[in-house]
Amino acid sequence: MRSIRYARGARTRRSEINMTPLIDMVFILLIFFIVTTSFVRESGVDVQRPSAQSAETKEKANVILGLTAEGQIFVEGRPLDIRSVRAYMERFLAETPDGSVVIVADKESMTGAAVQVLDQCRLAGVRNISIAARKE
Repeated sequence: MRSIRYARGARTRRSEINMTPLIDMVFILLIFFIVTTSFVRESGVDVQRPSAQSAETKEKANVILGLTAEGQIFVEGRPLDIRSVRAYMERFLAETPDGSVVIVADKESMTGAAVQVLDQCRLAGVRNISIAARKE
């Protein structure tokens, strides 16, 4: 009878897996991917930028306005009407007083549309405005 009781006691023992090293490894991988990921802000629309010999790299732009060949305006992937650009820029300046704007216009877009966008940004009070171009 003793052997039966001993067998029953052996069956009730449970082996546990130590999860601490697995959790540590997951956190290390998470931190690695967060640190190495680069966050690129785009206008949300695919445009063919014109090229210019005097083009310079701008390190930081707070708002990127995209202007398609058809004259549509996009901000962070959302379409925006020309009448709404000024209000959007005023809200942006209220949050970021020293903010800058980059207008990414398609090389086939009408100059008039780009000037209207530029004018609305200036009327809203934006002083640091750039037009994107590719360096030749």
